[in-house]
Amino acid sequence: MDIKLKLIYVFMDLLLPLMLGYFFRRRKYLSETNCDKLIVVNILVISTALSILSFWALPLKWELIWLPFFGILLSIIPGAAAYFASKHKYTNCLEKGSYLASAILSNSGTLGGLCAYIIFGEAAFAYTQIVGLAQNLVLFLFCFPMAQYYQQQSCCEMEKPKLTFASMFLNRNQLPVVGLIIGIILCAIGVPRPAFFGAVFDPLVHIAAWTALIPAGYSINFSGMKEYYGSTFDLVPIKLVITPIIGYLLAREIFNDQALLGTILILASVPTGINAIVTARLYGLNLHVSGAAFVLTTVVFLVVVYPILFFWITTNSLVH
Repeated sequence: MDIKLKLIYVFMDLLLPLMLGYFFRRRKYLSETNCDKLIVVNILVISTALSILSFWALPLKWELIWLPFFGILLSIIPGAAAYFASKHKYTNCLEKGSYLASAILSNSGTLGGLCAYIIFGEAAFAYTQIVGLAQNLVLFLFCFPMAQYYQQQSCCEMEKPKLTFASMFLNRNQLPVVGLIIGIILCAIGVPRPAFFGAVFDPLVHIAAWTALIPAGYSINFSGMKEYYGSTFDLVPIKLVITPIIGYLLAREIFNDQALLGTILILASVPTGINAIVTARLYGLNLHVSGAAFVLTTVVFLVVVYPILFFWITTNSLVH
């Protein structure tokens, strides 16, 4: 893929849908209901199809077994750093819980997947799905209980819905995981993927980015977030400097594939994910903290970090 075309993709698939989502909210061109429907389509249809197609054509290598562990590690590193940073930062439990969720949860699935795909192609997108699967486990098994803990520690006495194992793992939002399993099975038993699906894959990646990032832009509320930019700014060095350095140095000791190393570097550098806002909304944590972290780290990533990674990777023989 030509470098100029890749740069166009960065704008068309990352910046433009975010701006449009915010514009649609301001002009009331998109309702809350239709925004939610867009998220459902992204999860149930587009992400599931991409999971099947990417894993179907993925060369199965033993070193890939380490990727889920890196997915968890890339949540632990910023989470641990933010925990120590937050000890004297927030006295309000709802703010602290939202801050920690913003540190732990990253935009590896949508933003990381697209950024890696732009540079390395299909295989990199599949790598991000493996890492994203592990980070979904972190979301369900750690972040949700953590959010519930901070909610209960707050002064709020509102009754909250009880989470069960079935509600967390046996619901329609897990359909992309089913697609992942189907893709692995098709690949393992040697069923060749028809050429038609290879042609479909590229436009699906771009559709996935738009259907995920338009709702993200729609959720931005600058007026409520402005007082939290200062207190969340330390997530910029934590998530965009410390985590990628540690993650990349560890990855070099395990992986030899340059595309895989480059993908891990990108995934270690991605900003706060939209799931931080979803977690805060679900448990009544402070939405403005997670929103400020999402906007701040995303802007720095798109304007500073990803351009640096893009030119460093493409000029240092990491792309074949």
